[in-house]
Amino acid sequence: QVQLVESGGGLVQAGGSLRLSCVASESINSFNGMGWYRQAPGKRRELVAVIARGGSTNYGDSVKGRVTISRDNAKNTVSLQMNSLKPEDTAVYYCKAVVWGYDYWGQGTQVTVSS
Repeated sequence: QVQLVESGGGLVQAGGSLRLSCVASESINSFNGMGWYRQAPGKRRELVAVIARGGSTNYGDSVKGRVTISRDNAKNTVSLQMNSLKPEDTAVYYCKAVVWGYDYWGQGTQVTVSS
């Protein structure tokens, strides 16, 4: 059972930056992919960014150009650098890992962007 623990959320003003981190309970070298998703109140969970085992990345349309996903295999960590934050980025951000066809989710971290 893979466990994922997110950190780095908080309250930030519009235009500010945050860096989210997700630490896995085991080596991520063999993970098929990892990513970040978010869910705002009353809305569906949506893709923010994903990174494959080979390093290729994909970003949600609403965050392209403002966020960067990266992974540090030595630290079993995937990070999300978010810049130029907007109030509409307010949501709970979840880390996800895909391991041998199974999806694992973290507990989420709240990001609130004030206007």
